[in-house]
Amino acid sequence: MLFLHLRPSMQQTEQKNSGTLFDRDDIKVIDALDRAQLIAFAPYVWEASRLLVDQGILKLVEESRQEGMTIREVAGQVDMSYYGVRILMEAGLGIGLLYRKEDRYFLAKTGHILLNNEMTRVNFEFMRDVCAGGAGALEASIRNSGPEGLKSIGEWPTIYQGLSQFPPRALESWLNFDHFYSDIVFPVALPVIFESRPARVLDIGGNTGKWTLKCLEYDPDVEMGIVDLPGQIGMARENINKAGFEGRVQYYPQDILKEENLLPEGYDVIWMSQFLDCFSDAEIITILKKCHEVAGEHTRIFINETFWDRQRFATSAFTLQMTSLYFTTMANGNSQMYDSRVFSDFIEQAGFEVVHTRDGVGLSHTILELKKK
Repeated sequence: MLFLHLRPSMQQTEQKNSGTLFDRDDIKVIDALDRAQLIAFAPYVWEASRLLVDQGILKLVEESRQEGMTIREVAGQVDMSYYGVRILMEAGLGIGLLYRKEDRYFLAKTGHILLNNEMTRVNFEFMRDVCAGGAGALEASIRNSGPEGLKSIGEWPTIYQGLSQFPPRALESWLNFDHFYSDIVFPVALPVIFESRPARVLDIGGNTGKWTLKCLEYDPDVEMGIVDLPGQIGMARENINKAGFEGRVQYYPQDILKEENLLPEGYDVIWMSQFLDCFSDAEIITILKKCHEVAGEHTRIFINETFWDRQRFATSAFTLQMTSLYFTTMANGNSQMYDSRVFSDFIEQAGFEVVHTRDGVGLSHTILELKKK
């Protein structure tokens, strides 16, 4: 009987935040009991949901629209036994992906969102293709302070050294996840960055060069610099050259954490987007101190990050908290999506102060503008 209540309890995560997130325990006992069962059976919830998507079962039911489909009708159109289709579709009822009238199955709202909502699709494919194989290594990753789950894809010290060598589908899903959340920020961020008409902008953690390309397109006179690991610099250079901007970009392939590697001087703006969350507390302070060393009195430093405590909705905060576990198991074993109060302390220790905070940028971002104290 507990599973009859699963769908209402799942909707609790979509409640709008009214005040501080996670400052009270006001869930009804019956909903808490349902949520606890969802947690208890979570591995099977994930696997059944994944198969319902990957085997095309949800899509078939969706396309049947108001007619719905029987289990036998679905089994006749997919590469799976009748038994397999039956147990998956019955599980889909309790999970909330399907509903049933007599013997015909229909797509539920949650199933529709799983198939058609772009954010959910990006998150789902990222979990499936990048994270799921290493999720079981969470405890080992915490205890060893290293991404033990990354071994499910390849042997690298962190994901960043291996990213350019990822299997194609895993790389595509990783990039889609990264770009989905960052690209939507660009239209808001570009006017802010170029308000002071900078001649030179340094993109630290430039990845595939998407932000640099947007800047080059936005301002025909700006010169860009990109700092990143050699593999990422290679991808960025290829994309930028293909776009015809090779003469306006300087490349600085380096491991920014190595003491001997210094940041280039002479840039009017330093931009770091979804970059610092890839490092541990101490490493973030080290990187910010390196920025401090090359920043002049009028240098503008911008940090674009997603802070879970500054989200408007509890579901947004939840996705960020779960993304922290990706950093633990797959990325590097020591970073996360931060609480802004924790992050503010790093900024102060590095000798900066925040002069402007822009919340609600894109889907969930905050843009911090810093200056030297």
